[in-house]
Amino acid sequence: MSSIKRVVESSKWLPANIRATVISKIFGKVVPYVGTSGLLYEELTPERVVVSIKNQRKVQNHINNVHAAAMALLAETATGFIVGMNLPDDKLPLIKTLKVSYYKRTQGDMRAVATLTPEDIARIEREPKGEVLVPVIVTDESGGEPIKCEMLWAWVPKR
Repeated sequence: MSSIKRVVESSKWLPANIRATVISKIFGKVVPYVGTSGLLYEELTPERVVVSIKNQRKVQNHINNVHAAAMALLAETATGFIVGMNLPDDKLPLIKTLKVSYYKRTQGDMRAVATLTPEDIARIEREPKGEVLVPVIVTDESGGEPIKCEMLWAWVPKR
């Protein structure tokens, strides 16, 4: 079991809203930019990770929407977390390709949902190194998808 998964499992006894805040604070300390941006880990399972960001001043662009870099961070964090949850501690996750296409202005807060198939999870756990294209859907308050993302993650043995 990965150390990320152990932290998530150890917080299962907390109520959902408190668990999300505690996990977000812990991982915000591990990855400072994630903490600075105020990302919230809403759902954490080996098959699905949901991360959200509030449209607040510290992450806004010049038109008071979530900044393009913050949107990319949101998708990258959700996909990286799901890979990390399934990766044994002797391996290191690395983003290989981060592609974000912007289609329209956002409305309000945003949410990213990253998923992995059981087959992908088995490969991540079994293979000493490899890569996986992690599906992620990013929506805003309107329910629309203002961006489309392609996140290719690799893993290698820690040295």
